[in-house]
Amino acid sequence: MKRVLVITYYWPPAGGSGVQRWVKFAKYLPEEDWQPVIYTPENPELTSVDRTLEDDIPAEAEILKTRITEPYGIYRSLSGKSEGKGTGEVNPINGGKKSLFGKLSLFVRGNFFIPDPRCLWVRPSVKFLLKYLKKHPVDIIVSTGPPHSMHLIAMKVAQATKLPWIADFRDPWTRMFYFKHLPLTSRARRRHIALEKAVLDSATAIVTVTGPLEKEFRSMTKTPVHCITNGYDESDFRQIVEPDGFFNITHTGLFAADGNPETLWKVLSDKCASDPEFAGLLRIRLAGKTDREITESVIGHGMAENLRNLGYLTHQVATREQMGASVLLLPQRKEPEYKAVLTGKIFEYMAAGHPILGIGMTDCAMADVMNETHSGKMLDWDDYGGMKDFIDECWEKFKSDDPEQDEADISAYSRRELTGRMARLMESLL
Repeated sequence: MKRVLVITYYWPPAGGSGVQRWVKFAKYLPEEDWQPVIYTPENPELTSVDRTLEDDIPAEAEILKTRITEPYGIYRSLSGKSEGKGTGEVNPINGGKKSLFGKLSLFVRGNFFIPDPRCLWVRPSVKFLLKYLKKHPVDIIVSTGPPHSMHLIAMKVAQATKLPWIADFRDPWTRMFYFKHLPLTSRARRRHIALEKAVLDSATAIVTVTGPLEKEFRSMTKTPVHCITNGYDESDFRQIVEPDGFFNITHTGLFAADGNPETLWKVLSDKCASDPEFAGLLRIRLAGKTDREITESVIGHGMAENLRNLGYLTHQVATREQMGASVLLLPQRKEPEYKAVLTGKIFEYMAAGHPILGIGMTDCAMADVMNETHSGKMLDWDDYGGMKDFIDECWEKFKSDDPEQDEADISAYSRRELTGRMARLMESLL
């Protein structure tokens, strides 16, 4: 069995979308005759915990851990925030008004911890891995970011060992939507750009998660760039979920204030006012970390009785919420960079088999996937008529118990199929 060293900050028991991509790859890599060797921090900052994801770690996996030094402990002691709670915002970089201390901490984060607060782990990790690899060789290295410090570790190890290296970008670096919100000095900005360029040019191959990002990276480097999207795991959707009798409009995952679908809340509020049966059966189920502005907006539209703010759930329970939905809500953040984003939850939404209501740019990567699979519609933020028609159609189907979706072939997005693609790419680089 060939061996791949995977350098990742996110790993169970950490929860969230950043963990799932490589946990799922690791789960199926042994079927492709690859043994995953995972290198991850022993004491990472845990903003959420999901021990159910540990069930996906295969017996063949070897897990390596070393301690990491991060500035969050100092930040918490100065700010008075409790451990594991972060800032309380879904996106603390571009979210809301900030105190003087908040602005100062953001300045320090952007200019003194480059490319991110995990940069202090780079040097000790390189030292540890070079010593480890002398006795326990691997065939290839993969780094996955953000945080992009993982790519810096891999770059130095690959340069020292001459091993092939894949840099897997779940999100961009300097072209990520929040990068422009960092209060960077010109010197710090140049440093970010230089490090990004070094990673892109030094890697043996680059992997991105969407077609637009693949095109973007190809314009930045001569290194071969490949697109291997996120996906869904068939085994997660073998649960049996009985209908609860309510018309559930469900959102899972992070729900940021800059993606608040105000027009949809207006549509639902108006329909509640005109249709007592709808008002009695509507449930707006928010499963995940949700900014306060979202819930306040729903309540402000008179739907406090319809709101179910469930908070963070394990991936297994979140999947049950998706399977029990009548409509799956997929709003974009109001950032132009989101045109190229293909959030991982869209594939699980498709696997759940219920209509997806996308809200945002109608010519984005998510719209392309929904059109390709006939899994839903992407409507503009202000398209009141389009949202009303979509909700009305889903409501009528709910009342008549009609089949909700045409069967679409989404097998290309299964985690097992995507792992096969990753394995073939790794083999081609040996």
